[in-house]
Parts: sequence; C-alpha cells; structure tokens
Amino acid sequence: MCDTHNKTPHKGLEHEGHDLEHKAWSRRSFLQAMGLAGSGSILLGSNLVSASAPSPLANAIADTETDKIVILIRLAGGNDGLSTVIPIEQYDLYANARPNIYIPESKILRLTDDFGVPTYMKSLEPMWGEGQFKAVHGVGYGNQSLSHFTGDDIFSNTDLTTSGFSGERTGWMGRHFEEIYEDYLISPPASPAAIQIGQYGSLVFQGNETNYAFVTSNINQLEEIAETGEQYAIADPTNTIFGDCMYGDQLRFLRGVANTTYEYSGAIHEAHERGKDLQCVEYQDNSFAKQLEILARLIKGNLGTKVYMISMGGFDTHGNQPLVHERLMSNLSVAINDFYEDLKCTNQDDKVLSMTYSEFGRRIFENGSNGTDHGKAAPTLFFGSGLNGSAFVGEHPSLEDPNERGNLEYTMDFRDLYGTVLAEWLCVDRTLVEQHLLGHPYKAINLGFNCSGEVFEDIVYNDGEPIPPTPLDPRPEDPVAEAPTPELLDAIIHKPYYPTDKTPHIYLEMPFTAHVDIQLYNIMGQNVGTVYNEIMTQGSLEINIRERMSNFIASGKYIYRIRVQNKKMSKSVMVA
Repeated sequence: MCDTHNKTPHKGLEHEGHDLEHKAWSRRSFLQAMGLAGSGSILLGSNLVSASAPSPLANAIADTETDKIVILIRLAGGNDGLSTVIPIEQYDLYANARPNIYIPESKILRLTDDFGVPTYMKSLEPMWGEGQFKAVHGVGYGNQSLSHFTGDDIFSNTDLTTSGFSGERTGWMGRHFEEIYEDYLISPPASPAAIQIGQYGSLVFQGNETNYAFVTSNINQLEEIAETGEQYAIADPTNTIFGDCMYGDQLRFLRGVANTTYEYSGAIHEAHERGKDLQCVEYQDNSFAKQLEILARLIKGNLGTKVYMISMGGFDTHGNQPLVHERLMSNLSVAINDFYEDLKCTNQDDKVLSMTYSEFGRRIFENGSNGTDHGKAAPTLFFGSGLNGSAFVGEHPSLEDPNERGNLEYTMDFRDLYGTVLAEWLCVDRTLVEQHLLGHPYKAINLGFNCSGEVFEDIVYNDGEPIPPTPLDPRPEDPVAEAPTPELLDAIIHKPYYPTDKTPHIYLEMPFTAHVDIQLYNIMGQNVGTVYNEIMTQGSLEINIRERMSNFIASGKYIYRIRVQNKKMSKSVMVA
C-alpha cells in the first residue's frame, strides 16, 4: 500500500497507479472505520470508549467562546475548478483546451464581467445577489501532490513535508480542539466538538490523543441516531444477538456505553427533536441535501456543536465529466441555497459559514475520455450571510503558460484561508492559529468578517470591493483570577514517557507551588486509583506510575488526569 501511495497519477483511467491507489484508499477507509488503524485501544467510531458522561462543566472554549459555526464540505475526488468558476477573461484559452467538454458561453451564468459559473449552478444566483457567496481563486500549495491520499492528508494536517503515512498525524481542527479541551478524555464537553458524516474519522479532527469528531459512516446512520437517540440496539428479548454467555454481557455493556456516553446520541436526539418542527423548506431527495437537512435541524435545535463536516463524492472525473459534474454541482447548489433559506427562517443564517475543499483540482486540458486528470489549484467556495458581500477573491491562475502537465499553479495558500476562518470567524488568538497551522505565518484574507480587528492587506476582488467586514462585538475581558494566574496555569507541562525498562512515567513541570492531584482511569472511564496527591513546589517531577500504583494493575491503555485548582488536563498512557 505504501508503494502505491506515493505514485503520481498520469492521464487516463487505465493508469495502474491510480487504480491501486483507490484500492489502498478503500482499505484504509475500512480499517479506520473499524477502529483498527488507531492506537490499539478499544474504539467505537473514532474515539476512546469512556463511561464518563459528557459534562457541562468540562473545559470549555474559554476566551474563544463564540456562537459561530463552520461547515466543511469535502468534494471528494478532486473537483474541476474550470468547470466550477469559468474565467470569461480567458475563455478562448479555456475552450481550446477542452474542445469536447468546455461549457458554451450560452450556458454560463455571468456573475461579473470576468467570471461566471455554469447555469446548472444557477440556484446560487440568489445567494450571490444577497451577498452570501464568495469564490477564492487558485487555492493550493507549492509542489502540490496529485495523489488522493497525500493530497487529502495535506489539506487536513497542513503539513507540507508529509510523505504518505510518515507525515504529521494531527489535523488543524484537532489541534484547535486539543487546545480548548485539555481534559477531553475524562470530561468531554456536553455537545460533540465536531460532527462528521463520512466513512471514517477525518485527519482534520485528529489530535495527539484522540479524534475529536463524532463520526457516522453515512447520513442514514446519523438520521437513526437523531430520531431514536440510539446507535445500537440493546434490548434483546429473544436472546439471539448477545446470547447467555459472558461475552454477550460484555457486548451489551459496550453497546450501552456507546449509546449513553461517547456517542452523544441523547444530545443529538434532543436537538433534532427541538429543531425538526422549525424546518422551513423541503430539501431534495439526495444524500448531500439530506446531510444539510439534518445539520439544519441540529443547529436550529441548539446542539452546541461548532464544526461539522459533510462530503460529496464522485469528483474524480477522469471520464464523462460534463454529465457527472453537472449532476454533482447542481445538487450542491440547490441544497446550499435551501439550507441557508432554512436557517434564515430562524435568523441563524449569519452564524453559519460553509466552505468547500478538495484534495486537488484538475488539469486545464481534457483527456481522451471526455474527462480531466489530477491537477493542482482549484477554487474554494464560501457561503453564508456572514460574508457580508459576494465577490471573486484573489488572482485567478493563468491558462497561458501551463507546466508540462497542463496544471493551474496556485495563487492562494490554503493555510491562509484556514487561518482566516480560525482567527476571524471563530475568534481564535493569532498565536494559537499559527500553532494550529504548524507554524505557518498566515496572511489574513478579507472574506467579509473580522474578529481580530487587524487591518487586512490589499487583495484582488472582482467587480469592486466587497462590503467592508463587520467587526464582532469585543469579547468581555476575562475575570480577575486568584493566583496562580491563568497564564501560569497554562504554563503547566506534562507528558507521559517510557524509560529503557518501559515502565510508564509522567513528567510534570510546575511554574509555581500548588496542590497537585493525579488520578488514573481505565479506558472504560473507571477510576483505578490515585497516582499523586500532594503539594508540589515549583520545578519538575518524574512520577513512576508502577511505583505509585499497585503492581497488580493490568497491562494496557489508561488515562491520567491532572487537577491543579480549576485546571484539568488528561492524556493517555500505556502500562506494559
């Protein structure tokens, strides 16, 4: 699998590397969906099973508290940018490169003098007129990968040095959630940090310890949970599922844990019930529309989840692209417009920002199968009233001088868009944003919203400047805290490590003197005992878990939680 992962796809469906990559892709999806590609712990969905009930008193978003919501829309397979945003200013070059699949001028919806979209995306025209649609040109990165695997990994983890599975294994949103939910493994938030509808837990939400998304494999599974409050049947009156044996009791217990704790089924069900009578539009009968329909109900029901990910497959259009792309983008356009019309009924449309992304774009030139092959840059589409104006943003790549493979070179670093969403929409501190982007000193892009108050650099807009961004109301100052200050609390360093004898230790570094309590939990959330409960002076300490605990604790994965005043922190540790 690793050998095919790094192959560069070439033209045509017959390319062996392309077919093998898709086989590897399917196998990877299967392993992750089954929880076999994780750390070896018992997994349900993508997270550690925990018997700890979600707590409203969990470590909350603190000074990044906001009622704003982000919806990530993955266009899986590599969306063709030139069939999404058509450069009227370069139309002759575009049509000559695609003699069999170009979109005729009569079927272009001209949104400005220089750019348009296909008429099969006409459902977005009202949103354009109401200032709810922006398209950012040429999104990508240097030396862009043409591999589905690697491309998706890079757009998820922002690691431009990654190579196959050897790169960074945390995602930009996972690192964000890791910062705000330090005690997640023991005391998760009352609502899911993120919800993803898809085959497996996305790398986008992966942290060092866990994946922070509540994941369902498809929309039907999420609908079942939303309508019933359960994912797995527990009642077994005929005793045919579980049986009378010990393993039947264990399976019943594990399913009960999944239903009542980790899976957040109850909270999702309650939000769904609150929101279902507030629906204002009738959605189309297709998978993508159904995903947005249920998201609208959860948002209207005030679930509290801040980030959602949905997806639409089929964009790997090596053949028969005109018909396939028309069906896909028509469904997307209708569903997006219906979704925001639905939210408008409850005055929530200005709180929800949606953005598309895809692992790569397509090439300028058509291939021999009425399709296009793996390319580089592509547009990112943004939707929502919070954009405060419609526009084409940035510089469209030139079609005049493509490289030897006919690729569009990027003109907008995708990390700058991620950083703008984090800092200007979700109001995350810029220093943290750059940490979440693995040190990338991002340039904020004026998309029409501005939380930080920083002055944006000049950028190209088509059809004039958009409406100036509306700054959010300033956040209230943090209350004055008793010593130690929040800064000192945040300076506490802890990590598990394993000396040569493989005995698990906890390294703890305290910037002040305070009472420290460390408890150990098994993966079912049961308290195993106290590792440390003493006054610790300023300095560092190495704690041998085996020495502090009974020598009879079983080998396996555990979770330790450190409590210092109102600060709670937790990480997993292996006991050999």
